Amino acid sequence: MRRRRSRRQQHRDNQLLLLGFAAAGLALVWAVISWLLVNWWALVIIGALAAVVGTVWVHRYRQQQAWNRVRQQALRYGLPQLDALHHRDFEYAIRDLMRRDGCTDARQIGGAGDNGADVLATDPLGRSWVIQVKHRRDGDRGSPVGTPDLQRVNGTARQLYGADIVLVVTNGRFSTRCAPLAQQLHMHLADRRTLATWAGGGRPLWELLPKIPPPRKGR
Repeated sequence: MRRRRSRRQQHRDNQLLLLGFAAAGLALVWAVISWLLVNWWALVIIGALAAVVGTVWVHRYRQQQAWNRVRQQALRYGLPQLDALHHRDFEYAIRDLMRRDGCTDARQIGGAGDNGADVLATDPLGRSWVIQVKHRRDGDRGSPVGTPDLQRVNGTARQLYGADIVLVVTNGRFSTRCAPLAQQLHMHLADRRTLATWAGGGRPLWELLPKIPPPRKGR
């Protein structure tokens, strides 16, 4: 019985303590409101400070966005930079180059379950791109990209992603069988030489690749 009473008493004490804190909080809020009602000028100052802070924040945000656009439009990569990247960072570099050339929705999706696609983008003419990215640490001295890589992305790019243009890009080289297969599958290849011209800021990628299909009708 003593334990039960002590527990009940402790529970009641806790409730009283919580009520006391709540009452103290309400009293503090009421005191602040009452003070502000009397000293209305403080509200004006607080509002003015909030407006100034908000204006400064918006200005800095817009300035940062503008600088980001400038940096993006001026983006350039040299082959040594691209060779030194991790394969995942290479995918992001390809995404950024597509954005530089006007593909504002370009995004990196490479990883587990990517179904052979590493970058998706829509170019300024409305064509949908599915890009598989193959990085070689040793550049064109590394192992060539082979036909299995082409077959993998070709099997999913149009069915899953609705691609108009299917591209495999590498900082290395392709095996001799890749070019004929790519032609048969209506795919495009960008090897180290094409990548160097594109990344260096010469022209958009679609101006460097042969037989790029026109936009779909109705787009």
